Amino acid sequence: MRSFLIFLAFMWLPSCWAAHAYAQFGDIKYPPNFKFFDYVNPQAPKGGELVLVPPSRVTSFDKFNPFTLKGTSAPGLGQLVFESLLVGTMDEPTTSYGLLAEDVNVATDRRSVVFKIRPNARFNNNDPVTAQDVKHSFETLVSKEAAPQFRTLYAEVAGVSVLDTRTVRFEFKRPNPELPLIVGSMPVFSARWGQQDGAARKPFDKIITEFPIASGPYVAGPTAFGRDISYDRNPDYWGRELNVRMGLFNFDRITYRLYKDNTAQLEGFKAGEFDLIQSFIAREWARSYSGKQFANGELIKRELKHGNAGDFQGFLLNTRLEKFQDVRVREAIGLAVDFEWINRQLFYNAYQRVRGYFVGSDFEATGLPDAAEMALLAPLRDKLSPEVFNQTVPVPPVTSMDPASGHTLRDHLRRAKKLLADAGWIYRDGALRNAKGEPFTLEFLDNSGSMGRVVTPYAKNLEKLGFKVNYKVIDFAILQKRLDVFDFEIISNRNVGSESPGTELFERFGSKASQTEGSANYMGINDPAVDALLQKVTAANTRPQLVIALRALDRVLRHGHYSVPHWYGGVHRVAWRNGRFEMPQRAPRYYQPEAWATSTWWATIKNRVDLSAGKAAVQ
Repeated sequence: MRSFLIFLAFMWLPSCWAAHAYAQFGDIKYPPNFKFFDYVNPQAPKGGELVLVPPSRVTSFDKFNPFTLKGTSAPGLGQLVFESLLVGTMDEPTTSYGLLAEDVNVATDRRSVVFKIRPNARFNNNDPVTAQDVKHSFETLVSKEAAPQFRTLYAEVAGVSVLDTRTVRFEFKRPNPELPLIVGSMPVFSARWGQQDGAARKPFDKIITEFPIASGPYVAGPTAFGRDISYDRNPDYWGRELNVRMGLFNFDRITYRLYKDNTAQLEGFKAGEFDLIQSFIAREWARSYSGKQFANGELIKRELKHGNAGDFQGFLLNTRLEKFQDVRVREAIGLAVDFEWINRQLFYNAYQRVRGYFVGSDFEATGLPDAAEMALLAPLRDKLSPEVFNQTVPVPPVTSMDPASGHTLRDHLRRAKKLLADAGWIYRDGALRNAKGEPFTLEFLDNSGSMGRVVTPYAKNLEKLGFKVNYKVIDFAILQKRLDVFDFEIISNRNVGSESPGTELFERFGSKASQTEGSANYMGINDPAVDALLQKVTAANTRPQLVIALRALDRVLRHGHYSVPHWYGGVHRVAWRNGRFEMPQRAPRYYQPEAWATSTWWATIKNRVDLSAGKAAVQ
């Protein structure tokens, strides 16, 4: 979450800012009137086309509204079509600069923020962006017609007031230095979206196929609904001369193609159906991204370095189900993973093991809690297990091939068997059973089938303990519906790492979200100690305070064994078609390949000519 504001140009006041940018902890890189961001080419030519696939599990789409619960929205809408009052950068984690807003002013008590909208800001129907539109966007997103995660995200906003046509104020329930960034990054859309021919506006959750009336650099292009979607650069885009947009969004058209599975996707790439792809499967990267096209340079594959915090990925256990409510059971399930074997046999030793929820960052807990963490944990002692205080933070077991090490798979399974017995689950009559004689079944849900080669050896280890394991592949749309109502046992999930985690964690770990359909609290965490630490995270006024609060949170979550950690890599694995586009010489520090390409790359001359010829042929 990012937002922008700047403190006074000549001095720093710890409780008040006003001007071109806002930094959660006061560290603003770019001064007023800067020309462009360091990681862009301000002379990048406009034109040409970029064709790519979404780096997600989406295989189809059925709506243009990304803010409602039901259905799957088209990829690319968030970055290409919608804008916010403030915009973050790819080289600063907690600073944002004015986009729709030309000025930001945070009150001295941090209980409110005022944004002044640029007079030339326009929606794609040429209507001006007004304070009333900002208010409408907020009130719509926190209504029951929008997906519930927005109510969690904006829960600490007390209200929004329109001061004049171009001035809007957000009031907060408590001081929180992240809140100006959160409301500043809120997507803004026109109050006329969903209103046709002067008629009454549709209920927001009934706005499905109407393309958004928003202010971003792209508008609707050729679309095969549900399969492919193109966005055309708006020739009348209002913000093209802004410093925060200079050298950005250079392609005349950006197209997403959707495929049913990874195999079809990769074959489509080799056949020239699209330009850019990111690989998430190590074996596929090593074995399938090869051949004549890669050897002769027609296709290029690169492992791109970045400074991102590591992504969290793991098997998530739905603790709403009675059989997963005992922490000993959850820990035992995790002990059956032989990561070293999987990494060696399936991943070409390409990965490191995920340990906690803030992988490879300063926020990751280690060892025993230090004095600073204890200051946060001690008041919660009656809500936490003694292990949080007197045992080192749990780490996934390392499997050794040396029988004398005490860390072989057999050792881990022996420990798991004892934990299960202590929890009332004993192996008898061919299965792991409770006192009622009920067998312990486990169902892994997947939408692509790619996780099957991991689940298969994992299932064999679980079956040695007596679990009955079922691995089920279902369509993504069905999986999403089941996730929305928490109708699952175990899923695989990935959360992109953040350089400054904050309010979004309520949606992932907060007790209220655990009872809210459509939330991202898939594990069903409902713990007052976690809630208290989340409050400490969002109340942090300095970077060191944030680090300590997140370490304490990571420690408590890991002692809860809510997930079975997976693995992560330190690079982006990306392949692209040679000769179609160019990129800046310097990559930003924090980025995802899709966003970096769509925002900062540009088309070669041949690409620009090809698209112009294609448009002429259509006409």
